[in-house]
This record gives sequence, structure tokens and C-alpha cells, in this order.
Amino acid sequence: MRLTNFSDYALRVLLFAAARKDTLITIEETARVYGISRAHLMKVVNQLTRSGFLKAVRGRSGGVELAMRPNKIRLSDVVRATEPDFTLVECFGSGNCCVITQRCRLRGVLNEALAAFIATLERYTLEDLLLNPEDFGIQPAA
Repeated sequence: MRLTNFSDYALRVLLFAAARKDTLITIEETARVYGISRAHLMKVVNQLTRSGFLKAVRGRSGGVELAMRPNKIRLSDVVRATEPDFTLVECFGSGNCCVITQRCRLRGVLNEALAAFIATLERYTLEDLLLNPEDFGIQPAA
């Protein structure tokens, strides 16, 4: 299984916001730190805000910040909010045309693997991954 870039970037944005705990972060700054497209990050930040992980502050000196404490943000919740689906193989989705679906045992194995993946993410929160601003190449204010 592979997460989409969207989920990857969502986790990165949350890590950056958590590291800058008492400071609003901007999309421009985050894009620069990670070398990611500003336009793509805008979509990611909008989704994270709609999902309740980030809080937007409008205005000239606006930006975004975590909407809840890092220990309340489960990685599984972020992935569920940002992944379009968990259709690992054709038989997991609608429109399945596989001729062996009725007798195939692969589906059960892949369902078990997916459940284990989600269960692992369920055990961790953003707090478990916290970094310092210096880890992002940002020097502390004097």
C-alpha cells in the first residue's frame, strides 16, 4: 500500500504546525520548507481545516495552527480524512469484474493487512512524532 502525496503532505503540514506550536504558519513558509507546490499545499491545508485538524486565522498576519493538541490528533484519523479510498485491489471496489472473486482468498489476506495498517496508525498521535523547529532548518528567534 502507498499513501497518496496528499496524505503525506497533510502529515508534514501537521508536523510543521506542531513544531511551531505558538506561531501561526503560512502556506508559503510551509511550501518553502518542504519544497512543495504552494497550490497543492493550499488544497491540503483547506482539507485539514475542514476536517478540524487545523484552525485558520484570517488577515494580514494570518495563517494556520493546530486546532487541537498534538496528543488528540490520531494518525489514523488524518489518513482517513485525506485518502480517497482504501481500494487495494479491484475486488475491494465497486465495479469488480474479477472472475475469481467468489473463490479467491487474497481478498481476506489483504483485508487483514489493511486492518493491521490502520490499527498501527490508530496507536500513534501527532505528539509521538513531534520535532523541533530546528529540525526544519528554522533558527530559533533571538
